[in-house]
Amino acid sequence: MPRININIGSQELDIYDYYGSIIGRYSISSAKNGVGERYGSYCTPRGKHIVRAKIGANLPINTVFVERRPTGEIYGPELAGRFPGRDWILTRILWLSGCEPGFNRMGRVDTMRRAIYIHGSPDHAEMGKPGSHGCIRMRNADVIELFNLVPIRTLVEISE
Repeated sequence: MPRININIGSQELDIYDYYGSIIGRYSISSAKNGVGERYGSYCTPRGKHIVRAKIGANLPINTVFVERRPTGEIYGPELAGRFPGRDWILTRILWLSGCEPGFNRMGRVDTMRRAIYIHGSPDHAEMGKPGSHGCIRMRNADVIELFNLVPIRTLVEISE
């Protein structure tokens, strides 16, 4: 099974094939508030996770999601102008679930309950530096490629 490594320091996501060879490297944006596992921290959680759900297969690029559901909207300048400051979740969602009880799973540190995703972002969103509310933001074309490469239960390791 492929696996994903996310390096917060370099703001990069690497995907490895079944044999451990790197097959892709993507620039990402993690949390503006840094790393942390607590509910309400708006930080990116560390440690071992799995892709628990994949949402948005075959939907158009720039599909807008709210609470993991497509709204029927397609992101563009007019929509952005009507909702300035909105944290846009676009195109595809890889919903993460922690694998380490007490660290990133269950209780006040549960990654899945915190709704931490790998997801697409507006094209103008800056990658390569922290800026999200806890999720891992990617360019839309990159998140589509990643979405198509990984099955549910893919291991995702997030480290500093």
